[in-house]
Amino acid sequence: MGTRLYLAYDYPVLGAFFTMLWFALWILWFFLLFRVVFDIFRDDGLGGWAKAGWLAFVVVLPYLGVLVYLIARGAGMGRREAEQAQRRKREFDAYVRETAGGHSSTGELARLSEMRRQGTISEEEFARAKELVLSGHRPGS
Repeated sequence: MGTRLYLAYDYPVLGAFFTMLWFALWILWFFLLFRVVFDIFRDDGLGGWAKAGWLAFVVVLPYLGVLVYLIARGAGMGRREAEQAQRRKREFDAYVRETAGGHSSTGELARLSEMRRQGTISEEEFARAKELVLSGHRPGS
């Protein structure tokens, strides 16, 4: 007969809900797929051929590949991510220490105090080094 005009009230609320649900699941699927691919490349325990094999499996058969990867290697994904976060934190802390000028005066004084307590340096050497640290110079430089 004629063309049918769909208005907003012809699309039920439950239909909109399911459309949003499918869209969210689609986004979650891509998130999971990329997490698996990044984990394949992040894992230093896998050799080149193993990485290529897993990647080919995940690309050629994505649903099955991701499912098998999560079953076989999913337990280590969180551990590898935590190790990478710790490594980044250590690198950032080292960068901040290096940029800030090396050692803090408090740390130097604690180290000198420990050396004096152990008898490595005498009381006079401790006093001289303490003056250098407090004046802004580092002992030994």
